[in-house]
This record gives sequence, C-alpha cells and structure tokens, in this order.
Amino acid sequence: MEPHDHRRGMTPSSPELGHCLGNAAPSPTESVPCSKNLVRFSVAMPEDLLIAFDDLVARRGITNNRSEVIRDLVRDALVDEEWDNPEQEIVGTVTMVYNHHTSDLTETLDTIQHSHYKRIISSMHVHLDAHNCLEIIALRGKSEDVRLIADALLGTKGVKHGRLTTTTTGKYL
Repeated sequence: MEPHDHRRGMTPSSPELGHCLGNAAPSPTESVPCSKNLVRFSVAMPEDLLIAFDDLVARRGITNNRSEVIRDLVRDALVDEEWDNPEQEIVGTVTMVYNHHTSDLTETLDTIQHSHYKRIISSMHVHLDAHNCLEIIALRGKSEDVRLIADALLGTKGVKHGRLTTTTTGKYL
C-alpha cells in the first residue's frame, strides 16, 4: 500500500504531491508547492537501535536533535530514489587517483572527458606528488548517462582508485 499525505490523503505518486518527491511534475496550470510545514510523528524501534541512533546523532554534533538526523536520512533515501530512475537528471562527482606516467592514461582520460563535454560541468586536477594525480570531475545529466561516463573513466586501465559520488540537483528536496 502506498503511503498517504495525512493532510490531503495523497500518495507520493499523486500529481499534487509526487513532484515534491521527484515524481512527475504537475501540469503547468496546476502547480502545487511542496509543504515546508513541520509535521510531528512517532517512530517505534527496539531500544538497542535507538541507542545506536542516538550515538549517530551525537557523532554528527547535533546533540538532542534526532529530527534533523531523520530528515537527513529521508533526504538520502529520496536522492537514492532519483538515481534509480535512469531518466532522472542528477549530479555526481567522479574522484580518481592515477599515476600520470602510465602509458597513454592521461590521453585516454582526456579523450573520454572531451567526448562527454556536454555532461562534464567542471573538473579539477591536483598533483599529489611527482607521479600521482587526483582528478575530480563534476557531472550533470540523466542518471544512466552519468553512470556510463563514470564507469568509462573509472574502468580505464591505470586508474589506481576512484569512486562515483552521487547527489541530487536539489529540485525535488
């Protein structure tokens, strides 16, 4: 069963609320703003899980504010949902470390990046030492496209370590 908005009996896939959660937007003539009002609800969980959660809250430096950590966790889940939709516009960063002396590696990475210049919105190159470089590339586009570009870069022979870090455009949060 789909969850309901307690205020209006709407589900996340309802056109009236779905756009707030990253689903299809309402028609241009029926724009409905996302609610910014806080709503209280209670959560039941085992005591040991609550103790572990309170430790997480304390580590984040938000002492005595479980609500903000729960909001962060919900936002993280919603961003993950955006990434699951291959057509959803998202942003991400590819971070990689490589030895620039590796044969043809720099040229291969440059070729991949130039072939996707419409999706790469920024990059930064850092010399870590006489041999190793750190490259950070910001990407924006459909989830599927960003993943393919990241896979091509990170799968290039000679890349020592790398990771795609995903996030949202913020449009639906």
